[in-house]
Amino acid sequence: MNKYNLRAEYVKKIHPHTYKRIEENVKPNLLNRNFDIEHPNKVWVTDITYLIFNNKRAYLSTILDLFDRKVVAYRISKFNDNQLVIDTLNEAIAKNKDVYGLIIHSDQGFQYTSFSYKAICESVGIQISMSRKGTPLDDSPMESYHRILKKETLYNNYITNLEEYIAIVEDWIEFYNTKRIKKRKRK
Repeated sequence: MNKYNLRAEYVKKIHPHTYKRIEENVKPNLLNRNFDIEHPNKVWVTDITYLIFNNKRAYLSTILDLFDRKVVAYRISKFNDNQLVIDTLNEAIAKNKDVYGLIIHSDQGFQYTSFSYKAICESVGIQISMSRKGTPLDDSPMESYHRILKKETLYNNYITNLEEYIAIVEDWIEFYNTKRIKKRKRK
């Protein structure tokens, strides 16, 4: 190529902005896959999932109560950032005043290891629990919820744009909390 004065052109891949989790804020797994909870507001699970349509992306942050698998709080944003998780957590706390001693379980994502997330949890007496790195089974009720949500919204509707998809997701969450039958194993 040098002989003919040719140069290869490289296309630089653009990666979404990623954040580094704060290792000292990683907490132990307090649940150890014990997802059968006897009382409400004792254990919440939380995670973020993508809502993708026609190369547009939104992010859904959800908190579920493991007792009845109801959505305690959720937020949808165009950004996968700390504010999304903080807003969801604050909404859940505002709806459920007595959260002292409650366990909130998540993966080790950067939002859940942030100082602001930790500070809010500590200020109201919420214990933080985290899945082991790379082990989605440690958070399987949340992963299952997001899988069902996508299956019953995206794949069962004729959707023309992201805004319509978000509206369908919001309606589905209301349906999920009030009418959809949920399986629960009981001992």
